[in-house]
Amino acid sequence: MDIQYRLLAELEAAFDQVIQRIENLLSHYDEASSAAWALDTPTPDAAWLRRALLDFWYEDGQDGRATRSYVGLIAADDTLMNAVAQANTAKDHFADVLAQIREQAADLIPEIKAVLPFRHPALHDHLRGQGLARLHLKQCWRHLPVADAPLARVRLAWYTSGRSIKRLSVREAERKLLDLNSDAPHIRIQLRRLAGIPDGEPLAQVQRQAPVMRANLFFQEPLADGRTRRAMNLPLPLFIPAADGRLPDHNQPMPSPPAGRTRAKRSDEKLEEEAFLPSLRVYRYRSA
Repeated sequence: MDIQYRLLAELEAAFDQVIQRIENLLSHYDEASSAAWALDTPTPDAAWLRRALLDFWYEDGQDGRATRSYVGLIAADDTLMNAVAQANTAKDHFADVLAQIREQAADLIPEIKAVLPFRHPALHDHLRGQGLARLHLKQCWRHLPVADAPLARVRLAWYTSGRSIKRLSVREAERKLLDLNSDAPHIRIQLRRLAGIPDGEPLAQVQRQAPVMRANLFFQEPLADGRTRRAMNLPLPLFIPAADGRLPDHNQPMPSPPAGRTRAKRSDEKLEEEAFLPSLRVYRYRSA
């Protein structure tokens, strides 16, 4: 039990530091006269940024893998950029301690989600009435996005075609189907289908990802490695170095992602069009 107490104490201290560093950042933002833009509000003031940076909570019915986004651009002077860097360092430390707990004392995780909010009663009491009393750990440690250098322009667009692909063997797919319900007719059909292909054939399990805002950053000057642009996702406001306090040129994307696919399908798509095992979202690879 000693190691559990030690790790929990370390995580509590790391969580306190994340809150303190973000409060410091918010104080600098409130005092600065930097320009800011946000997708969801015409007035991205300190109250808006506080909601974005301290949203560490599950909403009722929220998928544990999903996180909420706050799309915005903030022109930041050196003081604010330093505060952002310190907040990200604290988040890294929190993530490191949490990784140790997952490895050495995973049964502490439910307790952590319930107990840590009470270390900041004002924050907890404010949100508890909205049903948000349980911590979303990923939203605690996800980094605040930072531009590497001053920008000439930013182009924003919804990316709706994201997916993760995991390779499965035939035997792994069979075990997953059996775990579902081997007596169900639709599972038996898929098991027969699986039995009709070679044991050594690789399969692909596809997980569709939630739409994300994608930002293309164009630097005022090439970076030391010669790059002139960078693409990145924006789950949180992007902090942009700007000594003059002004935002770079940027477009105004739609407030919500489009309903359908916005990109043409690649001509070199490696997976078949139809799912081979629909219950598992498993596809066969196309023949060469």
